[in-house]
This record gives sequence, C-alpha cells and structure tokens, in this order.
Amino acid sequence: MTTVYGVIGCGMMGQEHIRNLALIPDTKIGAVYEPDAGMLAVTRELVPDAKVATSIADLVQTPELDCLLIASPNYMHVDQLREITALRTLPILVEKPLATDPADRATVAEMAANYGAPIWVAMEYRFMPPIAKFLELVEEATGGVKMLTLREHRFPFLHKVNNWNRFNSQSGGTMVEKCCHFFDLMRLITKADPVRIVGSGGQMANHKDERVDGVAPDIWDSGYSAIDFDNGARAMLEICMFAEGSDYQEEISAVGPKGKIECLVPGPARMWPAHRGPQPEAKVVISPRDKSAVTVIDVPVDETLATAGDHHGSTFHQHEQFVRVVRGEIDPQVTLRDGWMAVAMGMATQQSASDDVVVDFAGQYAWPND
Repeated sequence: MTTVYGVIGCGMMGQEHIRNLALIPDTKIGAVYEPDAGMLAVTRELVPDAKVATSIADLVQTPELDCLLIASPNYMHVDQLREITALRTLPILVEKPLATDPADRATVAEMAANYGAPIWVAMEYRFMPPIAKFLELVEEATGGVKMLTLREHRFPFLHKVNNWNRFNSQSGGTMVEKCCHFFDLMRLITKADPVRIVGSGGQMANHKDERVDGVAPDIWDSGYSAIDFDNGARAMLEICMFAEGSDYQEEISAVGPKGKIECLVPGPARMWPAHRGPQPEAKVVISPRDKSAVTVIDVPVDETLATAGDHHGSTFHQHEQFVRVVRGEIDPQVTLRDGWMAVAMGMATQQSASDDVVVDFAGQYAWPND
C-alpha cells in the first residue's frame, strides 16, 4: 500500500521533506501547493508527476491523498490548519512552530479535542540519531535529570522566500522559530512541564544592515532562557546565531545524582568548510559521578540521509514514524499539546526579555484544562 502525501509549502524545508520521502518505500507525493514560482519550478523537478494545486482547497480535495504535510511559512500554519480541518479529515504533519501568536492557544486546543484524524507537529530534533541516543541513555546515566543545559551556536538565519524569517511578526520570533525544538527537548528530557521562565535576548550582530522592502529586520540573533519545571528540575537554553565557526552546532548536557551525559552535534554537512578536513562525528559522552570512567559513543549519520537535508537524517526518521500513524499502526509521537507547549515556552521567554519580568508559565501559557 502506497501512502500518498499532499504538500503545502515547497520552499527549503518542504523540499527537504520531499527528498526524504523519496527514500521511504511505499510513499509518494500526489499533489503540491506552492505559490512562489521559483520554488515551484524546483519542486516540479523533484516530483514531476505530482499534481500542482491552485489553492489549498484544491490540494486538500485531491481524492487520492492519504495525508497532508504543511511546510509553509510559520505565520500561516494555524490559518491553514483551520482551512484544512473545515474541508476534510486527513492525518496532518505540520512543521514547527505550530503557532506564532499566544492567542492561537484556544484554536489549537479545539483542534486537539475535536479533529477526527491525527495531527503530528514536526519536532525533528527528537529524531536526530545523536539526540535519539542521548534520549535513550539519559535516565540511566543521570539517575534522573536535575539540571539541563542546551546550547546552539550556529550560522545566521538563511534567506527564505521574501525573507519572511527576518521579522518577529511572521516568524514568531527567534525563541519560537528556532528554539521551539529545544524547549520541546527540555520537556521530553525532564519529563515535566515549565512553571516559571526568565529570558534575555536581542539583536546584537546579524541583519542590521539588511532591508526588506525598506524595513529593517527585527529578528533576534542571541539569547538565554532559564526555566523551572514542575518536578523541581531546572534548565537553561543559550542561542547564538553568529558562531558558525564552531565544531559543534548543538551541545546538550544533563546532570543528575548519578552522573552527567552530553550530546555534541555538528552543523549541516553542506556548510562544513572543506579545507578543515572531515567534519567531526556526533558524540554522546557519559561521565559518571563516581569517576569510574568516561564513555564516548560516536553516532554516525547515514551519508544518504545527511545529504537529503540539514537535520542529520531526522526528517527521514520522523516520516518513518508518521507513515505508521497514517496507516493506523501507532499514535503521533509529537501531539498538538507538545507543539503548543514548545512554542509557548518561546513566547514566554520573549515576553520575559522584552518586559523584564519573570513569567508565570502555568498561569499564562499552559495548555487548557491542564
């Protein structure tokens, strides 16, 4: 049985999804909707037999589709979900961030309660092989996570269609757009929900000389978030988007009464400078508190998957599981509640930094009826 996808949004991330789906047996792209002529031309080369829809409604009502993928710009996600769910009931994989406005909480919760098919939020970082190995080992290595630190030192935001990602109003802001991945991992690793959030951040080095239709970008390029969780764990995020010379793009450290475990992940292979030789391997490092030994585990990524996208094969591994959801074999691993909590933690961080306040997350942003 072949699972047939309809794809809404075929820019950089949509094309990564399409390339990865080409590697998964018994899947195909049945229809695409992409209003940008340049991106559509590239997409037609990738999937020449797919129907080119003239609207979201035209795509959704294509009879042979088994599921939908939303990979449009961030600010469109919730409105497109509203339109889709009013037209037809199909499983949906929606790219992160799920939402960009705190006012979207009620709409998302209503969909979670009443939509008749699964909706999976695309938190790809859970499925990166080195992070998946970290998640597998973290509880045993730490004896229960008490302190968690995530750091991303990387390149600036890439150019997107009309540079929509240069503005808080369209992206949701850096702590939502970029960092929702890390807030999702925080909840997954601590097995807890946030109660208080303090943030600091701003635009320090990037995009200051750019103009989009005469308007200066306001997207942040750096910041911190410190979070208390309802089980007593504490976590911190550091993001810097003018540190592309780093060997490792993501670094995660979790510590508990038994020991420490770290995860070191390099950036996209296509961005590694060839003159520096081979890119470093992703690693998981376990350091027991009793000082008995340090264990270093190299976590290679399949070369075919590494070249299919910028996320170390995670897009492929995510679709392996989503296809099983579409076929009725399993439930979604990343729910609408998960997607909301991740973006809400980013919103709360930005509110804290902008208003110079400690944010009561449970009071302002928590999922309804929690």
